Amino acid sequence: MKASLLYKDRDFDMEQHLPWNEDGLTQDLALDTLLDAMGNRDKFLLDVARKVILSGSRDMNTILYRQEILRDCLRNPSILRSAYEIVVEAIEEKRKSFWAFFSHRSPHSVLYGANESMRIFVAKLKLLRGIADEHGHEFKSSGFSRLFTMLRQELSDEYFEEIESHLTYLGSDHDVLVSADLGTGNKGTNYVLRKPPKFKVSWMKRITLAVSRKSEPFTFHLDPRDERGAEALGNLRDRGMNLVANALAQSADHILSFFNMLRIELGFYLSCLNLYERLEQKGIPVCFPVPAPADERIHSFVGLYDVCLALRTEAKVVGNDVDANGKELVMITGANQGGKSTFLRSIGLAQLMMQSGMFVAAETFSANLCTGVITHYKREEDTTMQSGKFDEELRRMSSIADHVTPDSLLLFNESFAATNEREGSGIATQIVSALLEKRNKVFFVTHFYSLARGFHEKGADNALFLRAERGDDGSRTFKLRAAEPLETSYGKDLYDRIFVTLDHTQ
Repeated sequence: MKASLLYKDRDFDMEQHLPWNEDGLTQDLALDTLLDAMGNRDKFLLDVARKVILSGSRDMNTILYRQEILRDCLRNPSILRSAYEIVVEAIEEKRKSFWAFFSHRSPHSVLYGANESMRIFVAKLKLLRGIADEHGHEFKSSGFSRLFTMLRQELSDEYFEEIESHLTYLGSDHDVLVSADLGTGNKGTNYVLRKPPKFKVSWMKRITLAVSRKSEPFTFHLDPRDERGAEALGNLRDRGMNLVANALAQSADHILSFFNMLRIELGFYLSCLNLYERLEQKGIPVCFPVPAPADERIHSFVGLYDVCLALRTEAKVVGNDVDANGKELVMITGANQGGKSTFLRSIGLAQLMMQSGMFVAAETFSANLCTGVITHYKREEDTTMQSGKFDEELRRMSSIADHVTPDSLLLFNESFAATNEREGSGIATQIVSALLEKRNKVFFVTHFYSLARGFHEKGADNALFLRAERGDDGSRTFKLRAAEPLETSYGKDLYDRIFVTLDHTQ
C-alpha cells in the first residue's frame, strides 16, 4: 500500500539531501518563523515541513497535484486531523507494545509480537476505512480519491474477517501441527507449520475412535521432569513456526511502513493547515499560485507580503503589486527602511512555498519555477577576526558560482556594501551580467546608485526597476513602485528621526 499524497508515483524521502545552501536560506528568509507556525509546537510536523519546503519540486504537475490535495484539506480540516491522529496512534501503540521489546528473539516471540502489532494495525485500518466510506465523497482531489479507493478495495470486510481469523488462530494456545522431511542421517528438515484440517466428526465416529487402538498410533507423552525432551520439542515447534513468524512480521513491517509514510504525507498538509489557520486569524489573504515552466520568465502578483513578518507582528503588513513578466533582472532601490529587504524576503518565501505545493501569502501570484533559490545577504562582522566582511562576501559568492545552475532565482540584499561604491558596483555589475547570460533571474536590493544607474542606462527590456516609496514628509509607505533609481537613499530622514528627535527631548 502507498499513500501517494506528495507524489503520484513514489513516496517522499525524508532522508534525501537538502539544498547545499539550506542554512543560508533559513537565515536570510527567516524560515524558522514560518516553520514554527507550521509545526505548531510539534517537532515532527516542523521537521516534515522543513524537508518538503527546502526540497521543493521542479515538476509543475507535482505542484498542481499537491495544490489540489491541499485544497481538499482546507475544506475538510477535522477529517484531516482525525486521519492523522489514527495514524499516529497506530505507530505509538506499536512502539509501546510489550512484545515489541522481544520481537527479535525466538520464533515464538516474533510470532506473538507480530500478531499483537497486526491486531493494533487492523483496528486502525478499520478506522481509516471508515473515514473513506463516510467522507470519501467530500474529497475531490485525485490524490485522496486514489487513497480512499485503495482503502475500500484492499481493506474489504472479507479481508478483515479473514485476517482476524488467522490472527486468532496464530495467537491462541493450541496444538501445533508441523510437517517435515527426512534429511541426511534421518534428521528432520524443511519444517513447516500446518493448519489442522477442519472436519466434522459424528458422535458415532467419536465413540469408534475412542475405543479403537488406532486413535493415537504415534502418540507419546513426555515425563514432566524431562527437561531436555521439552527443550527438543520446543525447538521443533520453533522450527515449524519460523516461516510463519517471519511472514507475519514482514506483513506487520509493511503496514507499519505504510503508516509511517502516511504520517509524513498527511503531516505536511496538517502543517499547511496550521499555517493557514494562523494567517486566517490575522485576516491575511492567501492564494494558490499559478506556476509556469522554468524556461519562461513569469513573475507577477498582487498583495504579496512577507509571511514571516506577518507572523511576528500584530500590525498590518503592507503587500506589494508587481508585474515583472518577461523580466530577468529586478533592481530595487529607494529610501532606507522603506521595505526593500522585506519585499525581497517575500519573493524568496513565495517561491519556496509555491514549489512545495503550498498556497502563498498574496491575493494573486504567478511565477516560473526555478532550479534553486539562492540568497546573498550582507552578514555581520566575522567574530573570529579571520577575515573582513568583504572577503566573507566574496567567499560566499564563489560558493554560489560553484553551485548555480540555469533558471535559478538569486536574491541579493545589499551585497558588496562592505567596500566602496565604485568597487562594489563594478564587482556586482560583472556578477549580475554573468548570471543573466546563463539564464538566471536576479532580484537585487542595493544603495549603490552607480550600479543601478548602469543597468538602467542600458535600457534592456529584460530589466525592471523598483523604488521604495517615500512621502513628501519623509514617511515610509513600504510600497514599491516601478521607477528609475535615485542618487539618494534619504539617509538624512533617519538622521532627523533619531538625532533631531533626541535633541528635542533633551
